[in-house]
Amino acid sequence: MTNLLFIAIGGAGGALSRYLLSNWVHSSWQGHLPLGTLLVNSLGSFAIGLVFVLIERQVIHPDWRGVLMVGFLGAFTTFSTFSLETVTLIEQGEYLHAGGYILSSVLVCILAAGAGIWLMRTLT
Repeated sequence: MTNLLFIAIGGAGGALSRYLLSNWVHSSWQGHLPLGTLLVNSLGSFAIGLVFVLIERQVIHPDWRGVLMVGFLGAFTTFSTFSLETVTLIEQGEYLHAGGYILSSVLVCILAAGAGIWLMRTLT
């Protein structure tokens, strides 16, 4: 039960951090690309790689995985998890699976977002 509480606290911190950083970037740099989201996803992907290795090498206790990776980075950006899983597949020599995962994740999520937009616009 304590582990769930720590994940929730990490998640709250990640969600707030994402909101604040993304809004700051979007308000500071106007343009066509969602640079705030790109920055958040890039930072989250980089951070999950750092934390993964620190836990792997026992610099950080494995109990911190829930707080940092699942909670904070999971709420900060799920893209970090996608990136780590893709790198893991590549490191395992599963190039075809990694490529399929990349293509299907991006395409399916874009299609799902479009379907959700279409559905809500149709219903409202």
